[in-house]
Amino acid sequence: MISALIFCGHLFFVLYIFTKKWQDESLSSAFINLSLIIILFSVGWSVTTSVVKIFFESKGFGLHFDADTISLTILSIVEYFFYRFYYREKGTTEDDKGK
Repeated sequence: MISALIFCGHLFFVLYIFTKKWQDESLSSAFINLSLIIILFSVGWSVTTSVVKIFFESKGFGLHFDADTISLTILSIVEYFFYRFYYREKGTTEDDKGK
């Protein structure tokens, strides 16, 4: 159940970023961002799964929080901070304001 919520969260995030980039920039930029998110998710999930398998058994902490869910949770936390930095709004400086 937890992993389903994480996948839904990623789906909403992908849809939000795709729509935002399509409206603000272009359709090609939206597809580039979509492919970036998909690649980072798949590679990140593989890496976190490998790390979690070292420290935890496959049953994890119980029925709903197994090793795959632990790796997805760690991945989501890391992605949150990465995308927060990557997609932050650029502030305007003195040069951008004009005089």
